[in-house]
Parts: sequence; structure tokens; C-alpha cells
Amino acid sequence: MEIGWEMEKTIRELREYFKTGKTRSVIWRKNQLRAILDLVHDNENAMFDALYQDLGKHPVEAYRDEIGGVEKSANNSLSCVEKWMSNIPLLFFPAKGEVLSEPLGVVLIFSSWNFPIMLALDPLIGAISAGNVVVIKPSDQAPKCSNFLANIIPQYLDSNAVKVIEGGTNVCEQLLLQKWDKIFFTGSPRVASIVMTAAAKNLTPVTLELGGKCPAILDHLSNPSDFKLAVKRIVGGKWGPCSGQACIGIDYVLVEEKFSSTLIELLKKIISKFYGDNPIESKVISRIVNKQNFERLCNLLKDPLVAACIVHGGSVDEENMFIEPTILLDPPLDAEIMMEEIFGPLLPVITESIEFINSRPKPLAIYAFTKDETFKRKIQSETSSGSVIFNDTLVQFLCDTLPFGGVGQSGFGRYHGKYSFDTFSHEKAIMHRNLCLEIEPRYPPWNNFKLEFIRKAYRFNYFGLFLQMLGFNKYN
Repeated sequence: MEIGWEMEKTIRELREYFKTGKTRSVIWRKNQLRAILDLVHDNENAMFDALYQDLGKHPVEAYRDEIGGVEKSANNSLSCVEKWMSNIPLLFFPAKGEVLSEPLGVVLIFSSWNFPIMLALDPLIGAISAGNVVVIKPSDQAPKCSNFLANIIPQYLDSNAVKVIEGGTNVCEQLLLQKWDKIFFTGSPRVASIVMTAAAKNLTPVTLELGGKCPAILDHLSNPSDFKLAVKRIVGGKWGPCSGQACIGIDYVLVEEKFSSTLIELLKKIISKFYGDNPIESKVISRIVNKQNFERLCNLLKDPLVAACIVHGGSVDEENMFIEPTILLDPPLDAEIMMEEIFGPLLPVITESIEFINSRPKPLAIYAFTKDETFKRKIQSETSSGSVIFNDTLVQFLCDTLPFGGVGQSGFGRYHGKYSFDTFSHEKAIMHRNLCLEIEPRYPPWNNFKLEFIRKAYRFNYFGLFLQMLGFNKYN
């Protein structure tokens, strides 16, 4: 009861601060974005330490996947926010219209444990750019990072507008009982359904960034150097981000049977090159986040039919919650490892066609390595996913000019760059008319002449044609 009362008080204070209009100012927004940059620059080593303690991330991986991405996103928003805020006038004779992007209000951001810095601060950048007040709920499964955010954010950002609330399941439940103007959630489909159910009670709009079984498709590449580079990028896309614990990471590889042995041998060589013969001693690969997820992954390998398919790796270290990069060749398609998102360092290699992708829920990303333009068009037209990336992995997440988001079970809504600004904004239509030049057929009493006039106006877009004759475009 006390937790709920404190939350209600916090949200009421945020809402009152939002009503003052201070967060609508471009000066305020830019000051907060600069503060995020200062936060990142001043506390890089502290973030490295927190990410290592929570997830075993090496500083290079931490900077590549989280800290550097936050810097890039904040700098991009800082340079573009005034342009994003500007009105878009449009003409509709004899009137003038505009679209005004206004902040939604009080926003709740649930971040995820696998990228606990990036997935808290990157959505925050979008929410602030749009002029909102924000509550961040970091994941309690990354406690060092959660505590870092809770302690450091009030030192840099406007504490009247940005709050961090820590806690476990009970805190999440209490937060979902409150009324929000927007909820942004990154996590699993199971928890997302709980978030959506709670949001529906207040008709609160939500953005869900989830995941799914993201495939990599390896087409025939006749050039050996092309094939090697493709496999290198597959290894990076599977084990590079948080030891496979990433929503955009590769879940499995599709390849023709005649190329599978070549693929597996090259995978082994590159894994050894990246992580050594004993990966746990390399210190460059993340560990499993907690015991629950460690046991879940171990249970996937305990299925005798699955264990029989292991062609590389498979060793585990319970004390350090570490699982060796593991390759499996054609595990049973009805086994749990092929039914649920793996979210770990296990990689099935499947000798199936792309039709297999459509037999599973829509993934967040499809990675395809091919030089065949016809095959590219086939993937684009015959599959559905949040994004399609040809001849690389993961890079779509870093591109601010492309929307990032899922479809179906992999989520909905989009963010990054201008798309983040739009996600946390309401596009309000405004029309200005004058008090001259009236169109009388719009009013009763009705007759056939008025019917014909209106019919032709709609069918032939007389107003649009008239504007074009005057030299106006639809958008000015």
C-alpha cells in the first residue's frame, strides 16, 4: 500500500511539472540531452564496471553495444530536435493546415537487463526530445546497472521531470496500476502481454520491443572470401552481443544441406579465433545473466535428441554461469530449442528452406547473406519481420535513419532517431480557415445540383487541381 501511495505521489508531481510547460521548451530539451552526454562522458568507467559485474561484458563490447550508442543517439537528437519540432504546413484551399508534434505527457519506460544502460537511456533520449516527463524502471536482473542509473540520473537531469524507480515484480505491478500517457517496454512477449493488459484499462498507448527467433539465411556464396566474411559476421551476430542474450541476435542459421559441413567447420575456426580454445578464460564473452536463465539454457541441451545434435561446444560452468558457444546440426524441429527464442549461446544450424521461417512467429530481424537479387526479393516479399538485413548482422540497430521495431509477436511500435521523437509525440492536426469564400453546396437544403457538385469535387479533386494551377503543392 505504501509503495503504491509513493508512486501516486511521484506521478502526480511529474504531471504537475509537465503542466507548467517547461518541458516543451527547446532550450529545456537540449539542456537535458547535453546532460545525458555529460553523464555518459563523466561515468564511462563506472558503467563499464556495472556492466561487467551484471553481465560480464568486456569494456569494448559495453562501449560498442551500449555507451557509444547512447552518445550517438543523444548527439543526433541534439542536432535535429528543433527540426523535428517544427510545424509541417499543408494547404487545403481555402485553408491552411499544420501538424504540431506535442509531447504525450507522463511516460513510463521499462528497460531490459541485457543492455541495461542502452535500453534505458536511448528511449529516454526520444522521450525528452519530444518534451515528456519520464519514469524509468530499470531491470532488477541487472542490479549494479539499475543502482547506477538510480544514483547518477538525478545528478545530471532535471529531477522534477525524470525519475528512476527501482524494484522487483511488486514494483512493476504497482507501476502498471498507475495511469500513464505512454508505456515503452523492452522485454519478453510473456511480460509484454501483462503490460498490454494493464495499459488497456486506461487506453494507454504502448510500444513493445520484444524479440523472437531471428534467423540468418546463408545462401550459396561461390567466392571463398565472401563465404568466410559471411560466417564471421554470423559469429559476431550470434555470440557478439551479450553471449547471444539479445533480441536482435541470431537464433538459428538456415543453410542448404550440401554447405552445412563447410559452414560448421568455419564456424568452429572463427569461434576459436575470437574466443580461444577455452572461451571462459578469454574474458571477452559475456556470462549468462542469472541462475534461472542458466538452468533454462542447460535444460535445452539435456534433451537427448538435442544433445545428440551438438557438433561443437556444449560445456557449461555453473559456478561462473558460463555456457560455451555451442553449435547444433539439425535438432528436432519440435524440440523446445526450436520452438522458443533461445536467448543464449546455442546456435542450431538447420538445413531447411526459407518457408521454415514462415512456420514460426514473425521475428524481429532476418539476416540474409546472398548476392542473388532474385533471392533478396523473395525474402522481402515472402517473409515478414521487423527488419531485413542483407550481408551483415546487428547494424540496423545503430542506424538512426531507419525505424527499429518488431511485428506480430516480436513487438510493435518503432524508435531510433526521428522515429523515437514520433513515438513519444502526438501529431496534432491544426487547420486555419478564413471567413470568406464559402462553398454553399455543403449546406442544406439538398438538391441534385449539390449532390453532383460534391460528387465531382470528391471524384476529380477539384480543390487539388485548383491548387496545382496556382502553383501550390499538397505540402508546402
